[in-house]
Amino acid sequence: MKTVITIALWLISIFFAYQIYNSVMEPIEFDRVKKERYTKVIDKLKDIRDAQVAHRRVTGKFAKDFPSLIQFIDTAQFTITQQRDSSFMEYDKVYRIDMEREVRIIDTLGFVSVKDSLFGDDSYKNLATVPYGQNNEKFEMEASTIDANGFNAPVFEVKVDKAIVLYDQPKDLLFNEKAAISVEEVNGPEIVVGSLTKVSTNANWPPYYDTEKE
Repeated sequence: MKTVITIALWLISIFFAYQIYNSVMEPIEFDRVKKERYTKVIDKLKDIRDAQVAHRRVTGKFAKDFPSLIQFIDTAQFTITQQRDSSFMEYDKVYRIDMEREVRIIDTLGFVSVKDSLFGDDSYKNLATVPYGQNNEKFEMEASTIDANGFNAPVFEVKVDKAIVLYDQPKDLLFNEKAAISVEEVNGPEIVVGSLTKVSTNANWPPYYDTEKE
């Protein structure tokens, strides 16, 4: 009987020791997984943002969905220009003399494809797919226009729910992560770049993520 009690106490001790160890290590492992996955997701969002900025530069607006953005990358070109100052003499009817006029001339030097400029390979064809998604989930993307001091300004937003990226992580830690509001965290329940309510291409991740992609 004494032996049985001793074994039972040992098993209980091992169980509680495991629980204590797990309670300490689980958040550490969660942070490691989160950082690894967020880095990949944010790198993809940076690529989407770069492509959208290029789309606006060439067309004057943002792409409304991924098929049109990918088609744009496939076919569009940047115009390479050079500005230079010049001058010429022109007869002034008021002063009745030739006067020097200064002008700025824009020369077109050539063209470069958006695809080669931003990507250099075919990785852009999978821009819509969320890294680490369990079921090939896609980023949500919208584009619109808003009134900005009397002007119609193009805006866009791309986002993904953190639960998609961290689908296999402990539910309590995921709940706390989605509620995070801190300059050290990716704020809120989603990872977001852009905005549909203000003219901005900013994101909700902390600045150090912007230095990690080479």
